[in-house]
Amino acid sequence: MPRTVWSGAISFGLVTVPIRVLSATEDHSVHFHRIHLKDLGRVRNRKVCELENREVPTTEIGKGYQLDQDTIIPVLDSELREMPLPTAKAIEIEAFVPADSIDPIRLGDGYYLQPDNQVAAKPYVLLRKALERSSKVAVAKFAWSGRERLGLLRVRDNIIVLHALHWDDEIRDPSELRPDEVKLTAAEIAEAEHLIDRLTRDGLDGPDFTDRYTEAVEEMLELKREHREPAAEAPKRPGKVVDLMAALKESVAKAQESRGEDATVHDMSKKATAKKARKPKSA
Repeated sequence: MPRTVWSGAISFGLVTVPIRVLSATEDHSVHFHRIHLKDLGRVRNRKVCELENREVPTTEIGKGYQLDQDTIIPVLDSELREMPLPTAKAIEIEAFVPADSIDPIRLGDGYYLQPDNQVAAKPYVLLRKALERSSKVAVAKFAWSGRERLGLLRVRDNIIVLHALHWDDEIRDPSELRPDEVKLTAAEIAEAEHLIDRLTRDGLDGPDFTDRYTEAVEEMLELKREHREPAAEAPKRPGKVVDLMAALKESVAKAQESRGEDATVHDMSKKATAKKARKPKSA
């Protein structure tokens, strides 16, 4: 059972739903310590005061805001907790919007919301069912870690999920990253669409969507523990793309072959030409 990371309430008009917030994801990555390679000793970070030149305990460490080069304003955690914000202990629902109106780039970490007690179960289920029937998501404000945040509430497997949302000014403008205009033929676009069709799946299940890197790291660590060398394998180098159309056709063939389908390369340019040449039937 994941630990509670925050507790408060969902404010839904005049309805209040006491909830506990639990992390919805887990980290299964392989984590490493920093070591001194010469003798394998741990390398640790020391918290040293630059004025006294000594290591200080955690109890003596706090927050400070750099006002200018010579002025730092200390801020206590208790002062941040006592800020007069309506969202300090509540997730305030501000609006309901269609789910597809939220750009996925704004989505942050996800958290499960659990009713805090049996009394909270009824308004919790009421909000959940209302969200399901409306096919909308709720946009809310909440305050964590000394700052007010924007959030999105949706339903997953009969549980209300909270996603942190980035504010508008936190999303960088990508306009300067756009490439210059290029010319594409109808055949190239058609072949790319055909490749998309070949790679289309119903979901993210199956061996193609497993963390192979972590598995490889764990296998390497096991070999090292047993003082064995990994089997030599020639590195795969991506081929240089010379002809875009040829690369698309080869990709389609490989996608079909991987799914056990006929790997015959379809000439989409001929099909596109044939469609243009075909005259519409008279009524």
